[in-house]
Order: sequence, then C-alpha cells, then structure tokens
Amino acid sequence: MKKFWLVLIIGILLNTSYISARFIATYYAKLGVMDHFNSRGKRLTSAAAIIRQDRYNFHVRGIRDPQDTWDPFFDSKRNRAILESLLRRGNATWSALNAIVSGTPIIKVNIYSDHINVKVIRNRPLSTIE
Repeated sequence: MKKFWLVLIIGILLNTSYISARFIATYYAKLGVMDHFNSRGKRLTSAAAIIRQDRYNFHVRGIRDPQDTWDPFFDSKRNRAILESLLRRGNATWSALNAIVSGTPIIKVNIYSDHINVKVIRNRPLSTIE
C-alpha cells in the first residue's frame, strides 16, 4: 500500500505543470505563405517562428487568412516573444511541426499559462500555392 501512495505522489508531482497550468484560450489559424516569411522577407525555418509570425501578422499588421481567429494572448509583444518556449513545453507531434514548416496548414492552438498545444486540422503543401 505504501508503494501505491508513493507512485501516486510521484505521478502527481511529475504532472504538476499541466495540472496547475491555467487554460487561457483556443484559436485557429491558417499558416499561409505570408506567415512563412519574417517582416524582412527571410524564410522562417521553425514551426514556432511561423506560428509567431502568424500571430504578429494577425495582431500587428492586420494580415489575416479567412480561417484565422482572434486570441487574447498573443496580441502582446511580450507573449509573442515567449511563444517558442511555450511550444517546447507543450504538445505538438513531429508530423504537425513538419507540416507547419513545409506547408500551409490550418492549426488549432490551445493556450495555457505555461505551454501551448498545437494540432494540425488540415494541411496543404507549400509548393501547391507558390
């Protein structure tokens, strides 16, 4: 019985960040061609950078795809700056990250106080629209 309680406590401690994380919002975004390039025209090569550019384009530049929805978190420059670390602590499959870099998918992002989870809803190869 002691072993059961010890395992249970260790399990709870290991999952504390997800348990204590506060849900903030969900948004959807199409990561279009414009989101794959920074403001200077340089091609972005990481999923996090592309997602961050999408939120910059949406909130600051007013560049929006029809599938893009508003979020209350990434309108802040400070919050966009920590997007990469939020994604590292969150959940996204390798195939989702690859689809973001190599295509123009529609994604669903769940934002929590200490991480984000990213899921690809629909994917299109980048080469089909260039």
